[in-house]
Amino acid sequence: MPVINRIGDYTSEMKEWRQWMHRNPELGFDLHKTAGFVADRLREFGVDEIHEGIANTGIVAIINGQGAAASGGTCIGLRADMDALPIEEATGADYASETPGKMHACGHDGHTTMLLGAAKYLAETRNFSGRVALIFQPAEEGGGGGEVMVQEGIMDRFGIAQVYGIHNAPLYETGRFYTTPGPIMAAVDEFRIEVNGVGGHGAWPHESKDPVMAAVAMIQAIYSIVSRNHRAVEDLVISVCQIHTGTADNVIPAQARFSGTIRTFNKDVRAMVFRRIEEIVKGHELAFDVTAVLEIAEGYPATVNDAASVEFAAGVAADVVGADRVATDAIREMGAEDFSYMLESRPGAYLFLGQGETAYCHHPAYDFNDEIAPIGASFFARLVECAQPLR
Repeated sequence: MPVINRIGDYTSEMKEWRQWMHRNPELGFDLHKTAGFVADRLREFGVDEIHEGIANTGIVAIINGQGAAASGGTCIGLRADMDALPIEEATGADYASETPGKMHACGHDGHTTMLLGAAKYLAETRNFSGRVALIFQPAEEGGGGGEVMVQEGIMDRFGIAQVYGIHNAPLYETGRFYTTPGPIMAAVDEFRIEVNGVGGHGAWPHESKDPVMAAVAMIQAIYSIVSRNHRAVEDLVISVCQIHTGTADNVIPAQARFSGTIRTFNKDVRAMVFRRIEEIVKGHELAFDVTAVLEIAEGYPATVNDAASVEFAAGVAADVVGADRVATDAIREMGAEDFSYMLESRPGAYLFLGQGETAYCHHPAYDFNDEIAPIGASFFARLVECAQPLR
């Protein structure tokens, strides 16, 4: 499988980096060891600037290309996420997590490795005319580190004109790229509903105001939003994932709580779901003579690729792995990504890179496939060289 020869020379070294990070997982914004490891490698490579402490433990490193444009020319952003998950590892690997209850179960150790490989190559060769900003991001797994980095001004501060990211893809052919113009990953929102009634004895339900029956009816009505309130051709998922109530088999409780997730691509559909859930809750309060508290927590927006950037990125990927191993009509995913905030701020593209028959992301037996790290690094490097060619 073709990669840039010089990056191919780094294969063993990249594997060592990745497995060190796998042994030392950290969560959220608290990535001090990981960020320190990344910064040390960047200093070894001789990058021009290292800006630490962005979004607490995020890093932006700058490499200048050759020529007059290097000091003030176009800057392309390349992003990798660094955080792990609160999962007990079950891979049995000799480099498994050394921190109980934490593991790299989504391959962010591999994403960081790919960007480090590209950084080493680009700092050594500088076969491009402008600038590249290497974005090492904390807190993708629920913390919204991508949003924080954008809010802290990295796009304007470093003059980033376009931005790209990669995610590994278990169960997809090793070394094959997948992407699509427009939405590629969904917006994610959460809802939590607390239903308050009057408890009582299970043998005398007429003397209670049953929150369980009200909650069940609300859940059934909320599920009907998908089938009855939106067009079938517009993707929408609503899932109730938790229900908590009761303490005994013969006691009607005074309270029931349930919560779930909403996945959308279209902003109008998203707004409609919020409105309908609110209406359903209010209507069922009256119908069942209970009170309810609704909370909707807005999460990551949809990850939307710029069409021209997808075309460009697909051409670069074809240069690395061959045109027959690049698909630009990928089925969009109902999962979510905070790279969405970067794509809201600047045009760019998000791609998946197949890593073969492995456990899926967020599974305790998941492990990143080190075979694809040089491919991803080569893709990142060629993006820069093709976007900013030497004259």
